[in-house]
Parts: sequence; structure tokens; C-alpha cells
Amino acid sequence: MKHAETVTFGGSGLNRAAELRGPDAQARLMADPASRVTYMWRGKSVFSGAADGPLSLVWTDLKHPLAQTVGPRMFLGLEDDGSARFAQDVSTWEPDDLPDTLNQFLDPSEQVHPDLPDGRFAELRATMTRLTPRDAELAATARGIMEWHRTHAFCANCGQGSDVAMAGWQRNCPSCGRHHFPRTDPVVIMLITHGNSVLLGRSPGWPEGMYSLLAGFLEPGETVEAAVRREVFEEAGVRVGQVDYLASQPWPFPASLMIGCHGHATTKEIRIDPNEIEDALWLTKEELADVFEGCHPVVNPARNGAIAHFLMQRWLQDSLN
Repeated sequence: MKHAETVTFGGSGLNRAAELRGPDAQARLMADPASRVTYMWRGKSVFSGAADGPLSLVWTDLKHPLAQTVGPRMFLGLEDDGSARFAQDVSTWEPDDLPDTLNQFLDPSEQVHPDLPDGRFAELRATMTRLTPRDAELAATARGIMEWHRTHAFCANCGQGSDVAMAGWQRNCPSCGRHHFPRTDPVVIMLITHGNSVLLGRSPGWPEGMYSLLAGFLEPGETVEAAVRREVFEEAGVRVGQVDYLASQPWPFPASLMIGCHGHATTKEIRIDPNEIEDALWLTKEELADVFEGCHPVVNPARNGAIAHFLMQRWLQDSLN
């Protein structure tokens, strides 16, 4: 697919420099005055910039007070000039006021740390389209790896606490010696078409008017193509024939790789499974164009930055190939 890597979080060409994750190399990088660190607070990155304009990740040197916070520090990679980039977890900080929206689907609140008065912690899903490709990839990497550490503090083999190793890219169990590595969950997300129509669905609990492409996790022993056909039939009762790969997107909410595919439906009757989705419908290209213009009576525009929006937009533009 042309321009596949222009999807949000993809295509910046970050040098992850895995060969520098060992303790000796990390000691040299952390002593380098050119190295910089950004910060994560409860899944949020810290940004600077105008309220309605482009945003940038906030970076400090490694002598900054926040860089001394007790919490995991992760090596993200090297910038184009060779300087190192790190992320530091500062989730032990307690703001004066914790908002009620903190654990909602999309938290609109922002927090300002007293040691970073020019930055604000904000939800990545709400800011991702206002970042450069490099900052978007760095922020997604930081969020994904921090969330993995938050939820994998104990050894899956023996249940004992594990230790951060290899600059954040590994956890070691001191009890049984098992090594653990970050995991990414593969998810198929499908642009299912039948002639001039595309299939959309919505999950229970989504905001009113929110519809998207159908999606689901791959199962062990399953190909991408088989997962597309199975998920669409399970959720909407629609049979799918040919399946083509289109593009992928890292999606660190919490730890997925969205595998975008184009599936050609061989049936059109919808029979939803209410245990899977709340509703499904077919929209013509003309109706989907109304959705993108914000004037459809039922369906709201897809969230810009998500691969669902990316795929639907290119289908509308006849630019899938």
C-alpha cells in the first residue's frame, strides 16, 4: 500500500540501537551530556506547545530533578545526531487534584508537574496527530514499554518479583532465572467492503455515534487472513473471501500492533453477536464521505490518527493500492 508508513506512530525511522542496551553502554550514555530524557506519568507523556497547535515532547538532561525520580528508566534509542533518548516513569508523583476522568476511555485532563512548569502531561490518544512522526514514535514506544513494566512486575514462571534489565527491554527473575521480554499483541483491523459499501461496527460502552472498522485479536495457530474471516463472521455474521494486507500501526493502548487488512465480503446480511459488538451497518462511499464531513445523522467521524481513519480515508480516495 502506498504511504503505508505515514500512519501515526509509524515511519520515523528511529534507531532503537539494541546493541547499546547492556549495562556498560548504558553507563556511557547516561554520562553523556547530550543524552536527554522525557517523562511518563500514569500512561501520559509530557508535551509543550500551544493548546491548539503542534506539540513536542519535553526533554531534559539526565541531571534534572525529575530524572532522579524512583521509577523505571527506559532507553528508547538514538536520535539522528547520535544522542540518546530515555523515558523516565514519574508515576509516584501525586498532583494536588486527581480528576474523575483519569481512567475514562479518553481522559481530557492535563497535569503540570512543579519541576516542569512549561510542560503538561496529556493523553497520547488526544495529542498524537499534533506530534512530529519522530516524537509520535518515541511517545508510543515509551507508553508501550512503561505499561508492560507496570503489568509484568512478577515472574510468570514462579510468581516472584522480577527486576528491570537491559535498559528496560527485559525483566529478569532473581528466583528462577527466567528472562521476560516485552510483548505486543497482534490485532487484525479490517476494511470490509462489498461493492460500494464498507462495514462498520461499534462496541458497547463507546461514545454515542462512534463506529469503526471491525477488529479482533489473532489466536494461536491462526494466520492473519484466517483471523480476518473469523472475526468478521463472529461479530457480524458476514462471510469474507479475499484478504489483502494494507498497513500496520503500533497501538500502545495498552500493547497492540494493528494489522490493517482489506477483506472482500461475499455476503452482506448482518447478524451481530451481541456478546461481541453492539451494532454493525453498511455505509456507501457517499455516506462515508458524509461521515468524514461530520454531517451523517448516525455516525460520527472516526478519530484522526487511528489506523481505522487512515484506511477509510484512503478507500474514499481510491488509494488503497
